[in-house]
Amino acid sequence: MRTKAVQVLWGCFFLWDLYISSAQTVYPGIKARVTQRALDYGVLAGVEMIEQMVMEKNIPDLKGSESLEFLKVDYVNYNFSNIKINAFSFPNTSLAFVPGVGIKALTNHGRANISTNWEIKSPLFQDTGGADLFLSGVYFTGIIVLARNDFGHLILKLQDCYAQVSHGHVSFSGELSVLYNSFAEPMEKPILKNLNEMLCPIIMSEVEALNANLSMLEVLTKIDNYILLDYSLISSPEITENYMELNLKGVFYPLDNLTDPPFLPVPFALPERHDSMLYVGISEFFFKSASFAYFTSGAFNVTLSMKEISNHLVQNSQGLGNVLSRIAEIYILSQPFMVRVMAIEPPVISLQPGSFTLDIPASMVLLAQTENSTAEAIVSMDFVASTSVGLVILGQRLVCSLSLNRFRLSLPESNRSNIEVLRFENILSSILHFGILPLANAKLQQGIPLPNPHKISFVNSDIEVFEGFLLISTDLKYETSLKQQLSFHGWEGLNLISGQWRGKPVA
Repeated sequence: MRTKAVQVLWGCFFLWDLYISSAQTVYPGIKARVTQRALDYGVLAGVEMIEQMVMEKNIPDLKGSESLEFLKVDYVNYNFSNIKINAFSFPNTSLAFVPGVGIKALTNHGRANISTNWEIKSPLFQDTGGADLFLSGVYFTGIIVLARNDFGHLILKLQDCYAQVSHGHVSFSGELSVLYNSFAEPMEKPILKNLNEMLCPIIMSEVEALNANLSMLEVLTKIDNYILLDYSLISSPEITENYMELNLKGVFYPLDNLTDPPFLPVPFALPERHDSMLYVGISEFFFKSASFAYFTSGAFNVTLSMKEISNHLVQNSQGLGNVLSRIAEIYILSQPFMVRVMAIEPPVISLQPGSFTLDIPASMVLLAQTENSTAEAIVSMDFVASTSVGLVILGQRLVCSLSLNRFRLSLPESNRSNIEVLRFENILSSILHFGILPLANAKLQQGIPLPNPHKISFVNSDIEVFEGFLLISTDLKYETSLKQQLSFHGWEGLNLISGQWRGKPVA
């Protein structure tokens, strides 16, 4: 009996632990999956981008002093200026996922051609001229570990770094170039030795600089004057053999209140696909939080004058607007009036296979403006507007548009007869269809910013609606016209002969 009681007790503890674990689990509102195709494209676009930026880089002058024992010279003060990287290529470069760890980068057979002006001074002589440094057999491998910091930013760490330049050749130009080239070979070995020792610290310094830039990215994006969007990571990236998946919070807040909505996201899984470079899954929770945030902010309450309505009716109904406006004026006894539309509850979002609908429960009040400029309610009625949501990707934004499916009136409260109220139904439906929705769609044209890498646009995009989420499948394109200057923090104070490097130390 006692044994049975202990088993029951342990069972209760187990169930309680499961409940606590599930209650503490945070599910994403957005999932972004990066495939191997994206990495392969990243190699092509990234190498081209880096090669271009490296050649445009202004490298600081290199100054120092060295003793040349093979010439029995105590010291030589040198200054390399106007350093230019004229050619820089990584013909064999690859990126691959390392499950549970990160992304492995590998390049070999790299080449570089560097030109510079030089000036040397010693007790025996001084001279100036030019020189070219040819590097070949550049090899690099390392694993980029991706994680999340406490603020929801992506952070990078380079581990298992190994970099080596196998061959280097110095060619001097100037009046005494024949003399200098005769002892250039003894200088090449220390240059390569010290360069190889500095490459990984330089690369790691660049990774740290990139992390500093990533930490300054805003994870809260203001959408408009009502709401903002939280794009922060809720966990470190999940990495498999074929893809990397990012889990983003994906929730909207009113501008003045960052409290989570009174409902939670539910788990969803992206289909196993690999044909596109990027897959973005946007959950029903994402849109529900937008609906709730807009409702809480009062964005769904709008008042339109007869003039505004007439303008939109004329513009959007191709002549029908004049007729409807005239009918409205007759029923309102030719008095100036306004229409006030107020959402009663947050619009209801539904994502089903092939269908995205939005039901708007609201109240519509017709207000007549009396002689003393006060607004008098003529009729008030509740309705539900059922709309379909159209989706399109423009640039890096998801743009939505609404089209009216059904307009259902509930029993009105009015100081006029029900027969007269019912006569408004077609008019009000037209006002909603030709007046209110075009205004809403104009606002929606600004779109929702999608998570995407910097200076990358979406191409060959497709949108599918599944139960509980929609899926964006897209390829990527690097916008070459938007190239920006890259800061190479590791070059300052570089001394290739003595091996002294005065850059920022990397922990």
